Amino acid sequence: MRKTRADEFLEFASARSGHLFRSACLLTSGDTHLAEDLAQETLGRMYALWGRMARIDNPAAYAQTVLVRTFLSHQRRRSATERPLGELPDRVPDGGADPALRIALLDALAGLAPKDRAVVVLRYWEDRSIEETASTLHVSSAAVRTRSVRALAKLRERLGGSITEFATR
Repeated sequence: MRKTRADEFLEFASARSGHLFRSACLLTSGDTHLAEDLAQETLGRMYALWGRMARIDNPAAYAQTVLVRTFLSHQRRRSATERPLGELPDRVPDGGADPALRIALLDALAGLAPKDRAVVVLRYWEDRSIEETASTLHVSSAAVRTRSVRALAKLRERLGGSITEFATR
């Protein structure tokens, strides 16, 4: 029996939604609500062109590209700088993760410019090559290398000696 377009997309969305959400969380420096919105927007855009997906070799990689582009376009909006004043935890951290490390890394990521953050997430979290990252962000390979070096230097500066403390735990 042949799968319908909707069934194929549902299967794809079920398989990729968790990964998209985790990547979005890193891009948004831990803002889970915005990450949910970005992942949902990405899946919506993917569904709109799902009928033409036969021309795309790797739909999962294309979805990651759509996610990063959606994030960058959101950062250009004026409303992207609005932040709530009170911070209440939505979830209790699971026992296996180190909350102090997680908070320190997310705070350090939040201090980076959106494009620098996108480079760090794509290169080191998504483990993409320089060329793949450059293609996703529509920049040259040299620009990715430059942004990567500068972003990592800023992260080291922000984390200071605390990164060594976290690494030895």
